[in-house]
Amino acid sequence: MPITKLLEKNVELYPEDTALVEINPKAMEHSRVTWKEYALIEANPTEPGRCEMTWLDFDKRANRFANLLLSRGVKKGDKVAILLMNCIEWLPIYFGILKSGAIAVPLNYRYTADEIKYCVELSEADVLVFGPEFIGRVEEIYDNMKGVKEIFYVGANCPTFADSYDYYVKFMRSIAPDITVTDEDDAAIYFSSGTTGFPKAILHNHMSLMHSARVEQNHHGQTKDDVFLCIPPLYHTGAKMHWFGSLISGGKAVLLKGIKPEWILQAVSEEECTIVWLLVPWAQDILDAIERGDINLDKYKLDQWRLMHIGAQPVPPSLIKRWKKYFPHHKYDTNYGLSESIGPGCVHLGVDNIHKVGAIGKAGYGWEAEIVNPDLTVVKRGEVGELAVKGPGVMTCYYNDPKATEDVLKDGWLLTGDMAEEDEDGFIYLVDRAKDVIISGGENLYPVQIEDFLRQNDKISDVAVIGYPDARLGEIAMAVIQLKQGEECTEDEINEFCKGLPRYKRPRKILFADVPRNPTGKIEKPVLRERYCGKNIVARQNEIDM
Repeated sequence: MPITKLLEKNVELYPEDTALVEINPKAMEHSRVTWKEYALIEANPTEPGRCEMTWLDFDKRANRFANLLLSRGVKKGDKVAILLMNCIEWLPIYFGILKSGAIAVPLNYRYTADEIKYCVELSEADVLVFGPEFIGRVEEIYDNMKGVKEIFYVGANCPTFADSYDYYVKFMRSIAPDITVTDEDDAAIYFSSGTTGFPKAILHNHMSLMHSARVEQNHHGQTKDDVFLCIPPLYHTGAKMHWFGSLISGGKAVLLKGIKPEWILQAVSEEECTIVWLLVPWAQDILDAIERGDINLDKYKLDQWRLMHIGAQPVPPSLIKRWKKYFPHHKYDTNYGLSESIGPGCVHLGVDNIHKVGAIGKAGYGWEAEIVNPDLTVVKRGEVGELAVKGPGVMTCYYNDPKATEDVLKDGWLLTGDMAEEDEDGFIYLVDRAKDVIISGGENLYPVQIEDFLRQNDKISDVAVIGYPDARLGEIAMAVIQLKQGEECTEDEINEFCKGLPRYKRPRKILFADVPRNPTGKIEKPVLRERYCGKNIVARQNEIDM
């Protein structure tokens, strides 16, 4: 069943129930009333603080955009790129594309103009839809994007080089177009994180998207009464596929445009959210704010909050131990996945397995998982190998890249590039990304293990470990450490703390600096390698204290 059928089901069953709420805390930052009260008495049409949409309105907006695309000559199988910040229009636009039979192509909002052009051309997009935050970037390239025939702008003050989405969509029929879409039809192209250069285009069909919805509901038990707080960017498979749990259950979702701890807790409180997906840095920020006394939990209505889950990166066990101290009634889960496996859930811990925190879990609903050697034979339990997954959510291919596809798809198995091991109970633990493994003097060092150890230090907010060039050992481990607000620390203190690690795993170089993360919370190790290892390597080697 195509994913669009779930939207149509919700319209039949719950037409006047709220589907989406958008909250922009900055617009209401100095208000002394609740966000709902603010939306009623101080509505600002150009920058609303809070707005909401029913399932019926959601479906009508999607249908109007589908009909607008068709009126401009878009055909089944054409591609429509989306370049928007999280907003209440995002998902209706996405579903409008699918209802037209076209393929949705969400773009990372951090892309430069050159990266936007690259991804639009790689995906062979016929249409680009963009928002006000991207006017400057799109203006640089709009007349030089091969294949793009239409450009729509979402927002006020439409630039001259685009057509106004808001204007033209009003004149379209709100009835679904007569387009047949099947499970096997292509549905969406997502892009890899681009950790090895420019991103790869990842093609999925409708069956893949539908499976992700079933996985999400199976893992987290969403019902109509659940309210999901969505903070990460919707262009990414993680946020959208977790939202699919709301779609399949008909529940409300809240799009929060901000990540301050007090905003997150206020959204949970005022919107009565029951499920929140956090990235590691945001969970750390909430805990740090509580421990500094900046947040008083008694001010918020949090009893209904039943599940906090984390994905997109390895989760330090120490973080969850701290979390349970302040939120002892929460169920907890971690979800592993990648865009090639249609986002989260091909492996998951499970809400009843908190005693295994640190593991990513076992194969998810409808999935298989194995840890394999380079020749694809399964490793012995306890040995490190590459994680491979198989299931209905595996991508069709890397679009227009048969060689890259061949490298990772083997007899239906997707090679993830993640090194992992399995314990005696069958739980899988990530060791590290294959490309991030540090080979130092012939020893394999796994940065995640060192990072998890360092995060136990009370002064450390975040940490990234990368390989640093060394003339004698090839590479050594360098720790880039971001301290908590107001904390001071020395290299000697860190070296003393690291005596709890085996000698060969201890970082040989310590640097105190901010740890860059992408919008989905993953550490941007290529940025760190470029920043600290990419230039003047010979000169830097002379600084290393062996």
